[in-house]
Amino acid sequence: MTEEGIDLQADVLIIGGGMAACWAAIAAAQAGADVLLVDKGFVGTSGVTATGGPNHWWVAPEPGKREAAVEERHARSFGLAERHWMARIIEESWIALPTLARYYPFGGDGRGGTFYPGVRGPEYMRALRRYATDAGVRILDHHPALELLVHDDGSVAGAAGHGRLTGQSWRARAGAVIMATGGCAFRSGLIGSHGNTGDGLLMAAEAGAALSGMEFSVSYSLSPAWNSTRTLPYFAARFFDQDGRELDIPPPIGGEGAHLRALASAMLAGPVIADLSDAPDGLKPILRRIQPASPTPFERRGLDIFRDRFEIKLFGEGTVRGTGGLQVVDAHCQTSLSGLYAAGDSATRELVAGATSGGGAQNAAWALTSGRIAGAAAAARAKRDGRRLGAAARAVGQAGLRPAASPRPVDLKAVLPVVQHATIGYDDALWRSAPKLARARDALDGAWRLLADHDQGVGLDRGGLREHAAMIAAARWVTAAAHRRDESRGMHMRADRPATDAALASRLLTGGTDKVWTRFETPALQEAAA
Repeated sequence: MTEEGIDLQADVLIIGGGMAACWAAIAAAQAGADVLLVDKGFVGTSGVTATGGPNHWWVAPEPGKREAAVEERHARSFGLAERHWMARIIEESWIALPTLARYYPFGGDGRGGTFYPGVRGPEYMRALRRYATDAGVRILDHHPALELLVHDDGSVAGAAGHGRLTGQSWRARAGAVIMATGGCAFRSGLIGSHGNTGDGLLMAAEAGAALSGMEFSVSYSLSPAWNSTRTLPYFAARFFDQDGRELDIPPPIGGEGAHLRALASAMLAGPVIADLSDAPDGLKPILRRIQPASPTPFERRGLDIFRDRFEIKLFGEGTVRGTGGLQVVDAHCQTSLSGLYAAGDSATRELVAGATSGGGAQNAAWALTSGRIAGAAAAARAKRDGRRLGAAARAVGQAGLRPAASPRPVDLKAVLPVVQHATIGYDDALWRSAPKLARARDALDGAWRLLADHDQGVGLDRGGLREHAAMIAAARWVTAAAHRRDESRGMHMRADRPATDAALASRLLTGGTDKVWTRFETPALQEAAA
């Protein structure tokens, strides 16, 4: 311990506490690394997985079966996914999930075997925590990271933060760092997402990392209006207006954009009521087992989800179920920053899902696979280069930590509505256009300047300020990328550019904090667009 707080070191430092972070920690520890995992919450209960029932992309290695699965999903990626990555996450999930059997009570598949792909989130996360601790991982709960540490050569040296329960600051040096803090749901109320504020994206961008696919962030979860739950039951729903007239809502399968737009349009006009009385009989007895958080809000109100009608709402999922995140530059899940790896929703999922959401199956398989890949690669790097404790390292956090101008309090209550209007507001997100995006850009730039120039947190207040700074930053990247991609593609829907432009079948990068930039990943396209 130093006078400033706690001094820590490890071979591999993992920031985050969800599914991807745990799988990364396990893989790094199994590779022989000394692993430290720090999370803003309690590992095993924090994050969106802990409240859900993830179903991993699970395809048996039978002749032609995996190839067909990859082709079917690739056709829905709008040209931005990579087949070899898709095949990779199928294989890795097939290998890894059974290793959790010592810690998780997998059920039967009805044919005398074990059913591995579908798990209950609460038990799954508790199992991953036990798996990680048994592998030797050190876990610091309620220790949010606030900023990265960087060597003079630009490589990542560790991170710094504070303990929420102890009040002490901490500083950790490591040979490699894995960012696994999840995506950003912009405080929409989405179940399990309150801590998903884009912290890791901001920390990495301040150090110079690039992001990819941030325009692909228009995803919503349908839930009862008074409480976010899970979307599974609503595939069987009929929808009505407040006067009892049935609404013509297209099904979500194969037309997610049309489905969301129809629901949002109806909700902008007035309350929308759901009726699940036509749900398949097979769904009713298993819902609690598959998605345990779904029935509870109804029971508390004395409602029967499959008999009574109730008002619904769309809860924004942002980059949690979108595909944007830190750019992955190699087969080892390294970011554009040397020494920094990304896993799960902190990383772009375009490699496996392209311009459409990976849903539960692909996203879960990606979180597992990217975690294991990043963990093994980070361990190998730390073994090769060591912890480099003799080299100087500086903290690079800015907004909310080191104001650019004179410090003074900022009303954060005025910041969040600006962010939410631009990112998850039905009209602005589902019917994007150049004028709307320009207005959003100006409003977000103003909010960023206000916080970055003047607000400075003290003690535990720094965490809340950094969360707001991260949400503003993520909203600015989403807006900039949506403005630059002058077409509609997948979940990026431009009302003024409804067609998909074959010439723009390239991933779009963005980054920067004070000045946001964008550029296409394909060099020829970048030159043509300049």
